[in-house]
Amino acid sequence: MDKSTERIARLLRTDMHTLEKTCNYLSALTGKQNVLEKIIEENNQLIADRLLALGVGKDASSNDIYDGLISKIESDDFKIYNSLGNPNCESPNDCQNIGEIARKAVNPPKGYFLKPDKARELIVNIPPENIMKFLGYTSVKEMVLKEDIFEIFSALRFVEGSEWLNAVFFKQYENLKPEDFEEREIKIIALSEKWDVVSKKFVEKKKHNVSHLKELGVIFLIPALLGVSGEILRMFVMIMHYLYEIPFYSSIIKGISGYDGRFNSNLISLLRGDVTENRYGDLEKSRWLIVQRYLSKEDVNDWRLFVPHINPEAIHWMKAEENLYKVGELMDGFAEDLKFWNGLNWVGDYFKDESGVEVLVSFNIIDTIMSFVKQKEMVKYSYHQEEAFWNKIFIEYFGRPGLEEYSRKYLLQGYFDV
Repeated sequence: MDKSTERIARLLRTDMHTLEKTCNYLSALTGKQNVLEKIIEENNQLIADRLLALGVGKDASSNDIYDGLISKIESDDFKIYNSLGNPNCESPNDCQNIGEIARKAVNPPKGYFLKPDKARELIVNIPPENIMKFLGYTSVKEMVLKEDIFEIFSALRFVEGSEWLNAVFFKQYENLKPEDFEEREIKIIALSEKWDVVSKKFVEKKKHNVSHLKELGVIFLIPALLGVSGEILRMFVMIMHYLYEIPFYSSIIKGISGYDGRFNSNLISLLRGDVTENRYGDLEKSRWLIVQRYLSKEDVNDWRLFVPHINPEAIHWMKAEENLYKVGELMDGFAEDLKFWNGLNWVGDYFKDESGVEVLVSFNIIDTIMSFVKQKEMVKYSYHQEEAFWNKIFIEYFGRPGLEEYSRKYLLQGYFDV
């Protein structure tokens, strides 16, 4: 077994023999040889290039490299902040402006989303009592007439309890039909100031102020300050990520609209982020799972993380990283600075800390930002990089179009054989 296989297996926390067997099969299938060696060479070159750009020596400690990446986040954030005229993240207007610039950078297509009138009907059918009480309504029909239905649906996520949402309100989705959906533009909304008090706990828990509703085609921004550097940059990356994710799921929802009798179950499976729980034995072909959510957030030792799989989430983050430079083009021309993050979504390696202990450093922008936000808690993230690395292996054999095609085609099935 060569050193490249051992090194990549360590980066992926997977069994070396599983990785070797998979790559031997794919090499025989595609005729592509020495793929893992080429990946390691590219990883080494990208790290060397970025360390040079950061002014960090190749023999630097893991802490020095991490500090260099954090400084880069702060620098890029400062340039964006100044170019925007020193925006206030607590201002709905300033948040809305950030959202619209992100939209221009991505230019997302129209999607297939739940009709507003159907959304109002769902609210009337099962009124969200906490929201009604908070807004001072005794009549749910009056509320849906006077309030923005997209704000009401967004508030469901942080006003009503998740148990009520999943066990009661979302049960209505079992009766949705394809005709309840329509084609329209994605909406980006900064919530009005009346939600300030009740949304703060959500922001404190999630450590970010951006979320989305796939079925409605909505990205909502909570005007709030986390009080840490890098939050403007973080907002841009997260909004752009959702602007790629929502059309991806929308295309699948539209594709299943002709499935008689299965539309509801498939829709609910997509919105839940289902991942297969079926284990499998030895197969003649190579089986790959499709893991449509970050399982590491639930269990870092989930068995599905250690078998061959692709992750659609990592595709959306990759696109956001690649096109982040367009934000610079739309403002003061610092696009080249933001290109630093391009191509780093899967890049990472082990470096020794001051004690001589080897520590994994992720060069992935969202891992870096999340680690920065959580640095007071001494938490460092790398799971975005790990999932992107599995995607990278698949890309090397089947290309990016193949990665997206398999992700979209087999997501509901949860796996595919090649």
